[in-house]
Parts: sequence; C-alpha cells; structure tokens
Amino acid sequence: MSTRNSARWRRTARLLAVPATLLVAGTVVTAPQSQAAPAQTFASFTDDFDGPAGSGVDGSKWGHETGDNVNNHERQWYTDGTANAALDGQGHLVITAKKENSGNNCWYGACEYTSARLNTSGKFTASSGHVEARMKLPRGQGMWPAFWMLGSDIGSVGWPQCGEIDVMENVGFEPNTVHGTIHGPGYSGSAGIGAPYSGPNFSDDFHTYAVDWSQDKIVWSVDGNAYQTRTPADVGGNQWVFNHDFFVILNLAVGGYWPGDPDGSTQFPQQLVVDYVHVS
Repeated sequence: MSTRNSARWRRTARLLAVPATLLVAGTVVTAPQSQAAPAQTFASFTDDFDGPAGSGVDGSKWGHETGDNVNNHERQWYTDGTANAALDGQGHLVITAKKENSGNNCWYGACEYTSARLNTSGKFTASSGHVEARMKLPRGQGMWPAFWMLGSDIGSVGWPQCGEIDVMENVGFEPNTVHGTIHGPGYSGSAGIGAPYSGPNFSDDFHTYAVDWSQDKIVWSVDGNAYQTRTPADVGGNQWVFNHDFFVILNLAVGGYWPGDPDGSTQFPQQLVVDYVHVS
C-alpha cells in the first residue's frame, strides 16, 4: 500500500511485529527470476468477525499496529484496542477513522485523526491460495482503505524485496474505482505494477475483493470478475518475489500523498466495514 506519485513511499506505522523502517531497496537482476518455492500448499484462514458488539478482534488471528506514518504523510494515529477497530455484533469488523486528537504527536504535530491497522504477522501466513475479503468501503476526500499483504521476511530483507500484494486499495476521490498492485525490487512505489477496476460506488454496498495466487501467477477479481493477471513476465526483468509466505493487513488511512488530505467536504467518522476475510 504505497503512494501513487513520484515521491511514493512505503507506509511505515510503528509496527508491533514488523520493523518501523521498510525502505530497504532490493537487488535488481537482469532477467525475470522467481524465488524458489516449496511444494505448493494452501494455508487456510477464516474470520467471519462473529462476536458481541464492541468486542475486539480475535487476538489469535490479528495484531494491532500503532503510531503515525511520516513516509506517506498520512494524518492518522493508529490505535490499539476497540476505540477504532471493533465488532458490531452483526458479523462485521468495523475500522473507524475519527477526527480527534489522540493525545499523541504525529509527524506534523498534534495528531488530528485516529484509525486502526491490523495484521496477521506471527499468527498466519500463506504462500498461495484464494485470498478474499467482503467489505463496504468508506467515502470522502482523504479516505484510503486497503486490504493487502506483505512478505513475512520483511524484517530480514526489507521492503520492497519482501514483496507486497495489494488486493484492494481505494482513494476517496475515486469512489467508483479500486486498484490491485504488486511491488517488488525495481517496481515499487510509483513503479508498482497494477491496474484499476471501475464499477459502482464501492462505499454504497459490500463487494468482494480477491486474488487467486499461485506460483508465478496472481489474478485479481472484484465480485468474481477477474480484471488483471500478473506473472514474472510483467516485472520488466526484475525479480518476482511472491513465491513465499505473506501475512494479511487491513487498514484505513486518512490522508497521504495519494489520496490527499481530508477537506471541508469530508464527513467523520468514516468506516471500513469488513464482513469476512477468508484464505483457502
């Protein structure tokens, strides 16, 4: 989940399970080259977010990342607990972005917004499979929801060498468009390889966002409609870094280089409502 301009950077909240600085460049090779993959196995993960209203996520499946993010110039402070990420009692996880002072200092001064970012690092990883979430997106200028994955070796090799798979990103000024992207060594930041998918206003209702991921191939879909396929032939002679374990991330950012900051038209609170996350 990276910004979409010439100053594009990795988002680097103060992670609980991942180093805070992810700006380590990978090695560029002269021909498409895949990481060696073990015999393909499909890991399984299911969270339907069943539980009483106001309760937190299952701690055996998800961890919270906390802090701000100077590299993308996002405006939110990511919190833990249930203030910004809680179940609604109707089978949904609700990640809420609020306009409020968290009592913390962000890169620009006193933080003006709070939100949440959750990941499965140290709890669940997969190296292939069908990765799917059904979600209703927030709306408004400055909103930046995402469902994505990072290579679990990020702590040792850094980003983008670890690889990043953005299953779904949306920015509030494009309510009818979502994006799927891969980032790796030589094709990260503004050079990330991806495609948009245009449809209805994705904040009006739930939609299903997925990738079908196998060795040397990733296919993106929305509501079962495949719209993009990527293989090692697409990475311009650079290294394909997606044949290994990744963990899953859900977050709702506020502001940043790509979406721009909220303005007078943006209404708060805003919510990313997640019906389920399944990996099979």
